[in-house]
Amino acid sequence: MTELLTVVGIGADGWSGLSSNAQRAITDAEVLMGSTRQLDMVPDGDDGSDAVRVPWPSPLVPALPGLLAEHEGRRVCVLASGDPMFHGIGVTLTNLVGPERVRVIAHPSSASLACARLGWALHETPVVSVVNRPVEVITPELADHRRFLVLSRDAGTPAALAVLLQENGYGASELAVLEQLGGDRERIVRGRADGWDHPTGDPLNVVAVRCARGVATLRLTRMPGLPDEAYESDGQLTKQEIRALTLSALAPAPGELLWDVGGGAGSIGIEWMRAAADCRAIGFERDPDRAARIETNARRLGVPGLEIRGSAPDALAGAPRPDAIFLGGGVTAPGVFETCWDRLRPGGRMVVNAVTAESETLVLRWHGLHGGTLRKFQVYRGGPLGGFTAWRPQLPVAQWIATKKESTL
Repeated sequence: MTELLTVVGIGADGWSGLSSNAQRAITDAEVLMGSTRQLDMVPDGDDGSDAVRVPWPSPLVPALPGLLAEHEGRRVCVLASGDPMFHGIGVTLTNLVGPERVRVIAHPSSASLACARLGWALHETPVVSVVNRPVEVITPELADHRRFLVLSRDAGTPAALAVLLQENGYGASELAVLEQLGGDRERIVRGRADGWDHPTGDPLNVVAVRCARGVATLRLTRMPGLPDEAYESDGQLTKQEIRALTLSALAPAPGELLWDVGGGAGSIGIEWMRAAADCRAIGFERDPDRAARIETNARRLGVPGLEIRGSAPDALAGAPRPDAIFLGGGVTAPGVFETCWDRLRPGGRMVVNAVTAESETLVLRWHGLHGGTLRKFQVYRGGPLGGFTAWRPQLPVAQWIATKKESTL
């Protein structure tokens, strides 16, 4: 589009809460786009806007290029909730047409208003959106005494959060539902998760959570090496100690993609994604029962976005190139390593765990071809032996860690 696209944030206080600059941007527009609720906040005629009003279609994002093309050359103003660049349409539009073609006039975000009401420091308060994601994505945020905000999908989100908190051993957590922030119908509803019996309220709400962990509840942090009992498994599970060392070798960083080949219970991919909110992972698992188990584990542990594909090497085709690969299963399967190494990005990390003599032989050969680091672990765990305690060895694990160089492409 040739005209500058203007995006104006509008709050629950509507037209009267806008600055003169924001109001002028709206009244100058020839086309006004937004949700029906937002469009209804703008008065008609001399006191507001005579622009053509275009309510958002559903689904919105696929329709945006066509909508903008339809109104090419006209002054378009888009209405957004609060701050358009805070989980809002402003981000989508700048990605679509480029930041140089978009002018954003922001309103206070729902998070800013919520923290102002609660007396919480905005810069110290994490915000998790469940507007377009399952409520389970809050799970990695759970920790005793932790405070965070949840951007709700609808009026049912507070009750869903209360149930999830109880299921995860955080029933004593305190909830505050802040509705219609900044508007005439603003209100705050408070209660504990395990006693949440409030009727369904306004769909425009933010939920503040103050966590309280039960004494018997497992501590599940973002640090690698969650307890083995956090996972459903048929025995194909990278054990806690080896898992922590493996994740350390993989070195997840925000925004990176992992291939977890031979997923088993999915523990490596799951803990990779828990390391940072925007870490991504694809698990490759040939057994349908295990694939279903990975999906269950991923949802329960707060990373429902973990993608699950079929058996390697066939399922590797077409998958986006990874920043790191963990090969824990299928080490001896023909073509798996070669395909993985070929698809790994330059500078990417490969970590292979071998527990059999045959797989260890292959690891030694790959090390000879590509270099890297070799190390071997054996973990002993204490267990009862009669009336005493004895050390019981786990299977030893040989691990190869390699970084792909530019010249290997």
